[in-house]
Amino acid sequence: MKHLLRANLGLLIAGAATFVLMGASQSLLGSALPVFAESFSLTRAQSGLLVSAFWIGCAASVGFMYLRGQGIGPRHALTLMAAGSGLMAVEPGWMLTLAGAAVFGAGYGMATVVFNPRVLAAFGQHGTAMLSLLNATFGIGAIAAPLIFVALDQDPRLAFGASAVAALGIWLFAGTSKAGAAAAPGTRGPFRPPLAYLLFAVFGIGLEASLGGLGPMALIASGIPQAHAAELLSAFFVAFLGARVALIFTAHLIEPFRLYTGAMCCAAIFAAVAFVVSPAVGFVGLGACAALFFPGFYVAASKRIGDDPRTAPTIIAAGLVGGICAPPILSALMPFFGPRGFFLLVLVLAAATGAAALFASRRQASSTPV
Repeated sequence: MKHLLRANLGLLIAGAATFVLMGASQSLLGSALPVFAESFSLTRAQSGLLVSAFWIGCAASVGFMYLRGQGIGPRHALTLMAAGSGLMAVEPGWMLTLAGAAVFGAGYGMATVVFNPRVLAAFGQHGTAMLSLLNATFGIGAIAAPLIFVALDQDPRLAFGASAVAALGIWLFAGTSKAGAAAAPGTRGPFRPPLAYLLFAVFGIGLEASLGGLGPMALIASGIPQAHAAELLSAFFVAFLGARVALIFTAHLIEPFRLYTGAMCCAAIFAAVAFVVSPAVGFVGLGACAALFFPGFYVAASKRIGDDPRTAPTIIAAGLVGGICAPPILSALMPFFGPRGFFLLVLVLAAATGAAALFASRRQASSTPV
């Protein structure tokens, strides 16, 4: 393991720094959403388009990586992230702010495809644990960003400007490291991913994106003050980070798809707590559940689909379908279900997906195709 760590230290450091920035900027989108809505006089459904624009940019870049991903490295992703953050910092108008979110999302999606399969392959039998470590660093930025946003007097210009500067700083290091040297594993050949199985990525990432992006707005709708909602978003990502750190040491003990299934079932429980008892408590608990959706399903699907350069873009693209569609749908439906309607919707989706995953796990255990 020490030899692997020395050989791939540049890859790991560049990836960790990039994922910290990714977590911070995604968290900032959720924190800044109410401010943008007020600044541009938007309805709740219109403001949800900011989150969708981010995920649309992700999807576009993942599609590009599927077709032409060879030769793309960290600096390409960081350039897009810096440009997108800078455009949102300028606030030139709502449409260009949406464009900035999409450009940043493109860099985000590109970085996800660049780093995840390379770290998984580079560390061999320790790949799952190191993938968990890489994705855990996402939570560090996501925790800090809402607190920094409040300290900056909830000014999106300062917050996204700092994000752009950070991206440029990582860009300088990534050019001198070996972060882009490792090639994604596998060779191209017949490629037939199980489409029905990939629906679990659609619902898992859809819920994760909605919780991080719409959570503060849902908390405010339930009667929680805006500043406290930002603090609860930070607590959400503390739980998120804690779950991913724990996974570093326990990933080898749990079959990946069972991890996904258990996380989804627990999400239904915490959503019920948020809807019936306390939005604050339930929302923070949902952070721990959301942390396990991606690593659990990504590793499970990677093993099932096979060692092909198109595997990572395919899995991530499936998740992005949920990331694009879920936030505007949930934000539009929220007003029809009362002040805590968001958490009721999360409860229904998580319970249905968890039940389907339990059924799929039993079929998979008996070697019957899903």
